[in-house]
Amino acid sequence: MRNFKIVLQYEGTRYKGWQKQGGTNAGRREDAESSDSSFLETNAKEYTIQGKLERLLSRIAGEPVEIHGSGRTDAGVHAYGQVASFHMDTKLTAEALMEKINSYLPEDIAVISIEEVPDRFHARLGAKGKTYRYRVLNSSVPHIFERRYVWQVPEKLDVQAMCKAASYLEGTHDFKAFTSTKKGKKSTVRTIEAIEIVRCGDEIHFTFRGNGFLFHMVRILMGTLIETGKKNRRPEEMPAILESGLRENAGPLAPACGLALMEVSY
Repeated sequence: MRNFKIVLQYEGTRYKGWQKQGGTNAGRREDAESSDSSFLETNAKEYTIQGKLERLLSRIAGEPVEIHGSGRTDAGVHAYGQVASFHMDTKLTAEALMEKINSYLPEDIAVISIEEVPDRFHARLGAKGKTYRYRVLNSSVPHIFERRYVWQVPEKLDVQAMCKAASYLEGTHDFKAFTSTKKGKKSTVRTIEAIEIVRCGDEIHFTFRGNGFLFHMVRILMGTLIETGKKNRRPEEMPAILESGLRENAGPLAPACGLALMEVSY
């Protein structure tokens, strides 16, 4: 059994996120053995990136294949550099396997690299850090051809105020106030190495680099920073929000469309 690492890109607009839905088995044998060219669409409920990949890999292998992503992306979130790994018994070279996978994938998903890795490599467990980018269109004029990839905020935003707010959020903190997870025994402490905010014409790009991110964390950080940019809250409020650990003290959940996973480090 060989272990493969893939890097893939996808436009998340029409998907329910990365993770397959509970109670379904995307790698089940009947999907693997299907000869119908539309086998990727067989389960309407399983409209996820993981689900599609598992059905495809299972069909190629002739037996169930389970794939592990570096982490989950929400419904509507995009990826330029998602990493995943899977074990497969195949005689195909890595290059031939990549070509075969891409020949069946829909036009909004693509594997951009593949390599055989040591048996113990695991895309999620081995991940050391991630980089996300969020794009804001800071203009009252819509960008029709970019509408799936930006959050349009027509009000003038104060970039300097948002940068100051971001400086309070960098470092190691308990980000309980910045997650939608209600309960859980897992730690909500994370380290944000850097938050970079750059204006590019009428867009503002926010880049988040850290050792890991909680459920909805980047999108809630974005909602909070945008409120600061609108001068609806002060940058100096960030430490108190972190200290409170209360979701209601942070800003709103930003739309998924502006967010993309850029890179995973190992």
